[in-house]
Amino acid sequence: MSRKNRDSGGLVFSTEFGKMCPGCGKAVSQCRCNDDDTVDVGDGVVRVSRETKGRKGKGVTLVTGVPLAGKELKELAKKLKQKCGVGGSIKDRVIEIQGDHRDLLVEELKKFGWTVKKAGG
Repeated sequence: MSRKNRDSGGLVFSTEFGKMCPGCGKAVSQCRCNDDDTVDVGDGVVRVSRETKGRKGKGVTLVTGVPLAGKELKELAKKLKQKCGVGGSIKDRVIEIQGDHRDLLVEELKKFGWTVKKAGG
């Protein structure tokens, strides 16, 4: 816990509401601090890249800049994983697809009408 939160004396538990959010001070069940409903469009380009860093040499394809949030992003990730026939996940609004599927994903994402670019080598 940061010193600032500790010194501010914020409420962390209420017998009426239970756990309290340190960010907004509302009950955790009513907190909207970490909602994924807001979409940061950025520059409007969906980038598809390949990365092996931190994965013991195993490559993954990263899809960044997708202008979707929440359930829509999860549904897109599911469709892309099914199209490639592999697994994957979503971390910090970045879709990770196991293996090198850049060419297939670029063509698939262009069908949605987005500007898609291959990033990296």
